[in-house]
Amino acid sequence: MYEWVPLTVTATAYNSFPGQTSYEHPEITAWGDSIKPGVKWIAVSRDLIRKGLRHNTLVKIDTFEGIYIVKDKMHPRWRNRIDIYMGEDRSKAKEWGRRKIEIKYAVKKEMDSLSDSKK
Repeated sequence: MYEWVPLTVTATAYNSFPGQTSYEHPEITAWGDSIKPGVKWIAVSRDLIRKGLRHNTLVKIDTFEGIYIVKDKMHPRWRNRIDIYMGEDRSKAKEWGRRKIEIKYAVKKEMDSLSDSKK
């Protein structure tokens, strides 16, 4: 079971092209996952990793359907930011631009607190 924690962030979009990811391996994320068009993945700024948005964290984005997964991390210069993966659709990413949005990220509920509530 999860608790969904709300958080307001700046959201941008990216594609798997050299210059936006890695010149050597544009299809590999910073955590080593192989990225491909069609996946619902996001990159997060490193300060958000410390807040709990670690590798494979589930995320709901208020303007998109479904659940996204944290699979990439951004350059250390960014703060309070997510980057939504938009495959190879450069125009879609540019159209998205930069926006303030609300996300909700999943934190596993402690099993002890569930057990205590049954006592």
